[in-house]
Amino acid sequence: MTENSQNDLTLLSDLVAKAIKAGASQADALLSEGASISHAQRLGRTEKLERSESFDLGLRVMIGKHQAMVSANERDPASFDALVSRAVAMARAVPEDPYVGLAAPEQLARGWPELDLADPVEPEPAVLIERAKIAEEAARAVSGVTNSEGAGASWGQASVAIVASNGFAASYGGTHHYVGVSVIAGEGVGMETDSDYSSAVYAADLADPAQIGTSAGERAVRRLNARKVTTAKVPVLFDRRVSGGLLRHLVGAISGPAVTRGTSFLKDKLGQQILPRGLAVIDDPHKQRGLRSKPFDAEGVANRRRAIVEDGVLATWFLDLASARQLGMVTTGHASRGMSGPPGPSPANLWLEPGAVTRDELIGDVAQGFLVTELMGMGVNGVTGDYSRGAAGFWIEDGALAYPVSEVTIAGNLKDMLLNLTPASDLVFKTGIDAPTVRIDGMTVAGR
Repeated sequence: MTENSQNDLTLLSDLVAKAIKAGASQADALLSEGASISHAQRLGRTEKLERSESFDLGLRVMIGKHQAMVSANERDPASFDALVSRAVAMARAVPEDPYVGLAAPEQLARGWPELDLADPVEPEPAVLIERAKIAEEAARAVSGVTNSEGAGASWGQASVAIVASNGFAASYGGTHHYVGVSVIAGEGVGMETDSDYSSAVYAADLADPAQIGTSAGERAVRRLNARKVTTAKVPVLFDRRVSGGLLRHLVGAISGPAVTRGTSFLKDKLGQQILPRGLAVIDDPHKQRGLRSKPFDAEGVANRRRAIVEDGVLATWFLDLASARQLGMVTTGHASRGMSGPPGPSPANLWLEPGAVTRDELIGDVAQGFLVTELMGMGVNGVTGDYSRGAAGFWIEDGALAYPVSEVTIAGNLKDMLLNLTPASDLVFKTGIDAPTVRIDGMTVAGR
C-alpha cells in the first residue's frame, strides 16, 4: 500500500467516525481521485492537449433503515463536520427503505489477487501526440479516404478507496491508455465515415496506431456506394464491433433492480435456458489487466469469476446487497457506485465465450443475409424484449459479402434472438463487455 493510499483510508476513516458520532447507525465513504492527459488532432494540427486532475468524495449514512448520500470535491477535513451534518439531517428526513444496510462481516472481501491494473509509466505528452499522428496519417494514406474527423490519444490513472463502519477499508488503482481515429471517404452526398480505436490498461497492450489508422480508413472506404435492400426475413450477423451490445441488453434484463421491479423480459427465466445449449457468458472481476477489473465491489463485498449463463441456462442475476435482500437472495458482489447515489449492480469484465467456427464460416452458409457493423437508435423495450434499431453494414449473397448497405432497420425480440444465437471464434477483449461475431437466424431487415 502506498503512502497516498494509506492517507486516503485515514481520511475516510475519520469521516465515517464523525458520521457515527453524529448519530448514524451505519456509514460508508468512498473516495476517487485521478489524473489524465488527452490529445486530439485533425489533419495533422493539434486541437487539444490538456491535463486534468480530479478528486471526489461520497458519504452514505444510515439511521436505522433511513439512508442519505452527500458528496464533495475537496479533501479539507475542516469541511467534514458540515458534510456529516447535512447527511444525517437528510437521512432523518427521507422515507424508510427496508433493504438498506452494509454488508455482514462474513460477506466482506478479506483478500484478493494482484490484478496488475496500473502501468507504472506515465507517458509524456509527446508520446500521445505521436500515437495520434501515426494513426491519422495511416488512415489518410488509405486510397479513397478524403478527409479526417480527427485522431486522439489519452492516458489516465485513477484510484478508489472505500471505508465502512462494518470494518471494511481498502483501496486500489489503475491506468488506462487509448488511441483512436475517425476518417471520411468519398465526396459530396456519397461520403461515408468510420473509425477504429484501441484501449488498454498498459501501453504495451495497445494495438499498433498504424494498424488502427489503416483499419479505420479501410472501413470507411468499404462503406462507399451503399445500397438499400428490400424488406426480408434473413439471418443477421452482428460484427464483433457491435455484438457486445446484445450483452448489454442482457445485463439490463438480469440486473437485480429490474427483476425486483418486474420490468425485465427475463424476470422469470432464472434457471432456464436463454441461450443455445453449450454457450456461456462469463463475468470476471479478477481478469489480469482487465479494463473493468476490480478486487472487490463497491460495498466491500468479495467478488469472483462467475458463469452468468452456463450451458445456455441463466445461472444468476446481477445483485448488490439491496436487490439481493429484496429478492431473498445473497449479493453476487456486483455493486458499483457513484459519489452521490446508492450502490447498484453492474458487471465487471463480461464476455460471451467464442464458438467453434470462424467468422467466414459463419457467413459461408448464408444464401441471403445481413452483416451489421453499425447500430443506431435505442429501440429496445426492456420489459417485452422487443428490438428494433437502425443499422448499416454489408449484404451477404451466397456466403460472401456482396455490397455495403445503409438506412435499414433490423427487428426481432431479444428472447428469440438470444435463443437463436450462434457465436464465431473471433472474440477480442476490447471494451470490457465483449462478444465475438454472432449470427441470429430469422430476423427482419426492413428496407425499401
